[in-house]
Amino acid sequence: MLVFFLKILVLSWRVRFEGKLPEPAVIGLWHQDLPACLAAFKRKDIAVLISKSQDGSKFARLAQSLGYNVFRGSSSRGQSEVRHLLLALKSGNSAGMALDGPKGPALVAKPGAEWLAEKAKVPLINVSVKYSCAFRLKSWDKTYIPLPFSKIEIFPSQAYGCSKRKQITAE
Repeated sequence: MLVFFLKILVLSWRVRFEGKLPEPAVIGLWHQDLPACLAAFKRKDIAVLISKSQDGSKFARLAQSLGYNVFRGSSSRGQSEVRHLLLALKSGNSAGMALDGPKGPALVAKPGAEWLAEKAKVPLINVSVKYSCAFRLKSWDKTYIPLPFSKIEIFPSQAYGCSKRKQITAE
């Protein structure tokens, strides 16, 4: 039932892109922007890796219902789990990854997305998000939760060496 209500909330958000995304690409986003990006990239058959945790199970069901190609596992276990995303990229689909990983620290990029883009020979696109109206959770990443019918702007940009610097999203 919770997944149904979350899907209704996500579908209420009005998303606008400020620029185009090349396909295929690795779409790098900050963990705090996961809900907004879930709405922004729905029904695009993007491959994502979601943890096998209980919270991950709910998020995985929601992502699948929105048209994502969901793989379950841990990015912290290395290449064995990320190979699913690599195969998706090599077959022409895009893949999405949280730049700061599943546990942070927040807004500090880890090398996974850059490694994946290099291996697949596709661009790494860093996504920044702007919200018209949202609140933040008191979690490690301070996740943004847009209010119903909020406007969300997505700003994609080519990333160069993102694992070597800290980046802050637009607020």
